[in-house]
Amino acid sequence: MTILGTASSAIDGDVSSMRLFDMHCHVDFAPNAASLAAGLDELGVSAFSATVTPEGYERAVQELAACGNVRVALGLHPWWVAEGESDGANRALERFEHLVGSTRFVGEIGLDFGARHGASREAQERAFDRVVSACANLGGKVLTLHAVRAAGAVLDALERHRATEGSACVFHWFSGSSDDLQRAIRLGCFFSVGPRMLATKRGRAYAQAVPRERLLLETDEPSAPGASLEAGAWRGLLERALVDLADLRDESAADLGMRIAATSALLLEDDSRLEG
Repeated sequence: MTILGTASSAIDGDVSSMRLFDMHCHVDFAPNAASLAAGLDELGVSAFSATVTPEGYERAVQELAACGNVRVALGLHPWWVAEGESDGANRALERFEHLVGSTRFVGEIGLDFGARHGASREAQERAFDRVVSACANLGGKVLTLHAVRAAGAVLDALERHRATEGSACVFHWFSGSSDDLQRAIRLGCFFSVGPRMLATKRGRAYAQAVPRERLLLETDEPSAPGASLEAGAWRGLLERALVDLADLRDESAADLGMRIAATSALLLEDDSRLEG
């Protein structure tokens, strides 16, 4: 089965018959990643699975090679960028640059200036600038982006390297300012929305403001390395997010779900211009 699968029409507004696309998750975090992916496929779920280090990406590509419903993305998460120019950080960045030419799918990458990770801000910015430069120089990528108290800086890097002109840039769980949101929309960015984003007042407001052709779904599950989630519960999170999102926007869940599925399938399958 391909990642596209069968994006069948919902029957009488019932989203349970749809193929759903989780556009930001971490299948490789699960100890039983391949069997979990197979279970998701049986339930009609395809996944854009972000990794957090190049080493993790290489392991995940091997483990999930037979899982046609999962696209594994090459990541260098800001939490894993060490402070300063340590040998380990440099090796990871060099490995990323070596591997990025072999995949269209990139993430999780980005910046985190929150209280826990703000001390490494300069190192993060140096690494992220090189990551975005490498992606932009090649073009044709799909990037899933982490931005905590850093949306403006992430957008600065995307603009500096003109990354949105040849690649699809997806903000996961967007939490920047309303000005940042409008700037990202003008640049043509996509936004993956999940239960955690919809649990906040700001997240709900942003989910209403994003154009429907730029909306995607996400779970961000499993929540940490070694954690897991049963496939049925995973599917349930996506369905609930879709229904809640449609309610917020006063739209049919079936119609919105088909639009989101079509956008997701395009991003994951089509090698031409990545436009929603």
